[in-house]
Amino acid sequence: MKMTDAQANLKKYFGYDTFRPGQAEIIQTVFDGRDTLVLMPTGGGKSLCFQLPAVTMPGTAVVVSPLIALMKDQVEGLRGNGIAAAFINSSQDHQQTREIEDKLMSGDIKLLYVSPEKLVSQGFQPLLKRLKISLFAIDEAHCISSWGHDFRPEYTQLKFLKEQFPHVPVLALTATADKLTRKDIVEQLALENPLIYIASFDRPNLSLVVRPGQKRIEQIFDFLKKHSNQSGIIYCLARKTCEDIAEKLLARGYRAAAYHAQIPSNLRSRVQEDFIQDRIQVVVATIAFGMGIDKSNVRFVIHYNMPRNLEGYYQEIGRSGRDGLPADTLMFYSFADVAAYRDMVESSEAGAEQKEFKLAKLNRMFEYAESPTCRRISVLAYFNETFAGNCGNCDVCLNPPRQFDGTVAAQKALSAILRTGERVGMQMLVDILRGSGRQEIFKNGYNEIKTYGAGREYSFNDWIFLISQMLHNGLVEIAYDDHHTLKVTPAGRAILFDNKKIKLALPETKVEQAAQKAAIVKEAKPKPTGQQLKDELFEILKTLRRQLAQEHGVPPYIIFSDATLVEMSEKRPQTDGDMLRISGVAEKKLEFYGPPFIAEIREYVLKKKSEGMNVPGSTFLQTWDLYQKGISIEDIAASRNIQSATVVSHLAHMYERGESLDIWQWLSPEAMDIIQGALPLFPEPFKLGDIFEHFNQKFSFDQIRLTIAHRNRKRMKEDEPVNF
Repeated sequence: MKMTDAQANLKKYFGYDTFRPGQAEIIQTVFDGRDTLVLMPTGGGKSLCFQLPAVTMPGTAVVVSPLIALMKDQVEGLRGNGIAAAFINSSQDHQQTREIEDKLMSGDIKLLYVSPEKLVSQGFQPLLKRLKISLFAIDEAHCISSWGHDFRPEYTQLKFLKEQFPHVPVLALTATADKLTRKDIVEQLALENPLIYIASFDRPNLSLVVRPGQKRIEQIFDFLKKHSNQSGIIYCLARKTCEDIAEKLLARGYRAAAYHAQIPSNLRSRVQEDFIQDRIQVVVATIAFGMGIDKSNVRFVIHYNMPRNLEGYYQEIGRSGRDGLPADTLMFYSFADVAAYRDMVESSEAGAEQKEFKLAKLNRMFEYAESPTCRRISVLAYFNETFAGNCGNCDVCLNPPRQFDGTVAAQKALSAILRTGERVGMQMLVDILRGSGRQEIFKNGYNEIKTYGAGREYSFNDWIFLISQMLHNGLVEIAYDDHHTLKVTPAGRAILFDNKKIKLALPETKVEQAAQKAAIVKEAKPKPTGQQLKDELFEILKTLRRQLAQEHGVPPYIIFSDATLVEMSEKRPQTDGDMLRISGVAEKKLEFYGPPFIAEIREYVLKKKSEGMNVPGSTFLQTWDLYQKGISIEDIAASRNIQSATVVSHLAHMYERGESLDIWQWLSPEAMDIIQGALPLFPEPFKLGDIFEHFNQKFSFDQIRLTIAHRNRKRMKEDEPVNF
């Protein structure tokens, strides 16, 4: 296979002109028959690395996928692009399975999705051996490693692929895997001298925000005000929390639903389908949700509880912004989250080594949450990738913490811990510092210690914020094996007894008070007219996409992604040729969905023109619309107060862009041949006057203009560069 074939199919089936970083290298490796381990972040373009070779190479590609919903979603997307794809899983009856097997044997399917259980089953083996297999793709390959964050024992049986099909290339693909997991994937699958491609894990379109877990629901409501009618996911640790938040969102008018394991499977499927179809705006779910969908227009992900490791966190936030457009992520964290996860790990049946490993990853996750360093620097460092400078798109970079001399505050807290005999947890400590009257304080005599009530200048939340930093700076530690009580470390004793200083970030309420004193009220600037037009048309096209999705029974993002609609809104394609130059518009999609989108864009442009707005391209379209209604060139010129030559130039422009026009009423084939023969004598862009004089005024400006339009139209179809 040649990369030229892959390049042609990239445009034909997927609607893209260029590869993303790394894709061409990986695809060439597959063509060479070499095994490959691909690490790309969610939304980085992993699927294309096996889908494009599959449609380019002879035979059928077998894709191992862990979830039925994921298979269904990807197969729908492939079919929408005109690619023969199918899946075999437990959701099908015998007759449906038999029909797919017949198509496989006749070579009519290019990609077959199966579960690992199905692939290794005895009943499936005879069929597998009779197929001409182009490649094996192991999606979510981290599931094969017990060191990965989502280990699945059935994946460990996949090593038979290299034993029984030694000459078929195997691609193992995952979004998150540390060094240990990568090594395990290669060994478990018995990959032979594989190319190990590690893409950049940086997702610059994702904003990364982390906040302490106080007043979470109020913060979520504020957050959602900025995401009106946009799709998003809220992840929670507990099933009950999912239901509570979903109910509160519904009460506020949001289209929301809960999703967790205790909900009946048919209802879970309906929630997922409604989310895919944009009938539900927000899904409040446990971490199980989202793996099985390829929804590209998720605009935000909120973690109500801190994730248990950075791999899971990065994979989950990666479910937003898959189309490359800006997306927001928000993570809350608290000591209660850490304690809950620790209890889960300690009470599990895992071995001591696995427990220690999971707890270490949990600690790293908490360190990330507490870190005053740029979020992107922190998370990329975890995946062994360096990031130069600050990202400017995270909470730390956008709002650098204002520090103060926190020595006195730290001494008060440390003294209180020691005076209680190091027998209190964080909340009790704060209550002591603030002089609370809760019964437990008086029962244990904590009201008698010197530091009782010594910290009333800070709110409860401020103290939580300050003590969290003390923990992060190593002044105190949590004794998880002693009811999560706080212990003062040697570093803390140095603050308390050796006059060592400590700087802490100023609590949020203090920052707000300082900001209010120096506040300068600025009026929000209105959006430029061009941006207003773009935003308005984008919403119109989203509505059309939703209507077409309902008519065709497919998810809206399968028709066109948000990124494609944004480009349409900006460039306003008005012909088939224009539409094919939009990224994400392939030939089949143009055939299926192009006409209604072109009609909607034209209607919008003409409407704005009638309102007196000068929308680029509207003057050509207005002339074309009148001409299509049967109005003569002379009458169009009179009604628009323009010259007849200008009308012809507008028609030539539309013809050049792909519209059907009888140009021979103005131009004979012989005249066109003569004019075209002379065009190489002139530099581009052409000056009509020079060509007109070259022929001693033998040919009219209209004839010259139409000849150039015909030549450009032909070159566009051949994908040659055209100068305008």
